[in-house]
Amino acid sequence: MKIITIQPVEGRLVRDPATGREVDGPTQVDGDDGFWIRRIADSDVAIVTGTDAAQPAKKGVK
Repeated sequence: MKIITIQPVEGRLVRDPATGREVDGPTQVDGDDGFWIRRIADSDVAIVTGTDAAQPAKKGVK
């Protein structure tokens, strides 16, 4: 299992298949999971790198 941090691309709606909830900020997922591999390939989500990956999403804060 390879843990990566992803974030949806602006204008794309992506739901976590395990929970059914919308992914609306940086989220850690299994990078070996076929679902997330396809979302990355289709440009629905982007891999977050660097210090952004360590920061949890803050809803409503800009």
